Amino acid sequence: MVAKYTGGTSSTKAAASSTAAAGSESTVTDATKALAKQAKGKHYTIATDTTFAPFEFREGGKLVGIDMDIVNAVAKSQGFDIDIQSLGFNAALQALSSNQANAVIAGMSITDERKQIYDFSDPYFQSGVQMAVAKNDTSITKYADLKGKTVTAKTGSEGESYAKSVAGKYGFTVKSVDQSATMYEMVKSGNAAAVFDDYPVLAYGISQNNGLKAVTPKVPEGSYGFAVNKGKNPELLAAFNVGLKELRDSGQYDKILTRYLGNNASASADTNAVKTVKKTSFWDLAKQSFPALMTGLRNTLIITALSFIIALILGLGFGLMRVGTNKVLGWIAKIYVAVFRGTPVLVWAFFFYFGIPQLVGHSLPNWLWISGLLTLSLNSGSYLTEIIRGAIQSVDIGQTEGARSLGMTSSQTLRKVVLPQAVKIGTPSIINQLVIMLKDSSLLLTIGFADLLYQAQQLYASNFRVTETLLMVGIIYFVAITLLTWVANIADRRLNK
Repeated sequence: MVAKYTGGTSSTKAAASSTAAAGSESTVTDATKALAKQAKGKHYTIATDTTFAPFEFREGGKLVGIDMDIVNAVAKSQGFDIDIQSLGFNAALQALSSNQANAVIAGMSITDERKQIYDFSDPYFQSGVQMAVAKNDTSITKYADLKGKTVTAKTGSEGESYAKSVAGKYGFTVKSVDQSATMYEMVKSGNAAAVFDDYPVLAYGISQNNGLKAVTPKVPEGSYGFAVNKGKNPELLAAFNVGLKELRDSGQYDKILTRYLGNNASASADTNAVKTVKKTSFWDLAKQSFPALMTGLRNTLIITALSFIIALILGLGFGLMRVGTNKVLGWIAKIYVAVFRGTPVLVWAFFFYFGIPQLVGHSLPNWLWISGLLTLSLNSGSYLTEIIRGAIQSVDIGQTEGARSLGMTSSQTLRKVVLPQAVKIGTPSIINQLVIMLKDSSLLLTIGFADLLYQAQQLYASNFRVTETLLMVGIIYFVAITLLTWVANIADRRLNK
């Protein structure tokens, strides 16, 4: 369980209020309130990041954080329903652009460039940037110490923008990554000298024993906003602004900030002196992580099994087309194999999940699972096509000639003589492809599919125990693949006696 800030002392309430006041100018008017009423009773899909504690992260399997508490409170007060999609920052923006989502809330900075594409709400949090280094590093205390070194920042964040703006002045290189936990691991492992991050995220990470320490004062930067596509869902944007104002007026907004940030909610907080929680043992971490990891394993096995069945059907069909006498069908099969073997799996995952809804102009029901099935089955089907083709062509031509000399038709020869022998030849390679598919399913986390590795990311995004969490995932994958291979080999021996 990730520790949270608790308490409602006057100091923490005042701290929250100081940040709430910063950038809290409301644009709500009577016209805004009238427009907001149109959102009542409607259902909206809200895309968000997966790993941006304390704004969004998972605790006990539930998505929590400042952003989540705010958007849920606003939805409740304004009378509309929401479905949260935890995708990752870049994928969340893609989902919004492809109309898979109606809005994004993900600690998203309001910039002039983004205003050209999105309509933003009133700011709901004023952020800032700090630099941190490994806890035991005493060589870097200021920006000038970074000359000739590499630093890291999160893609699309204020930290990245600020780091790039001063990189030339201080002579360092910026390497951007997608997750806060990844940045911190890079610094601890020596692959980056320092990290530039949004101060509340950095302060929260330090409080959870992420192994870093802040070494520079906070640099005030921009504000976070709730975003919709330009010119779309104006009633949703109005409802968010009205709800946000009500949260601030009632004091609930201050309580949300205090819950996750405590004294670090203050715009003038000393985040160089953040208190850390006690680090739990590996076995306690394993107990806490087990339910979420098992949920991920279940999803991984289900989508792998379904995709493998579809891929096997595709492989058999196209494989027969490849060895058949019909040249048109043969070329169709060749093109299919060339296209899906010649392009990365991730390209198809993004195309199916984001591209197709954009082409048809609207979101599609259950599209996450369908996109995953299409991605895995079509990719693996191309490899199985070649495996089956090779197995069929490996059967001695004399077997075919002998069957035909006994009066069998081409179809009978294929079904009763060639295919049974081809199955024996191709089964080891087919089992190998099943194992590869199981591992490739982890790539679907990029579109928000809750597989085993996705669940692991959700866990270490909040507890910052990356190495231990990935060790557990590696063990689970090894056990699952070993058992799967064992079962497949038993089936092979029984079917191919």
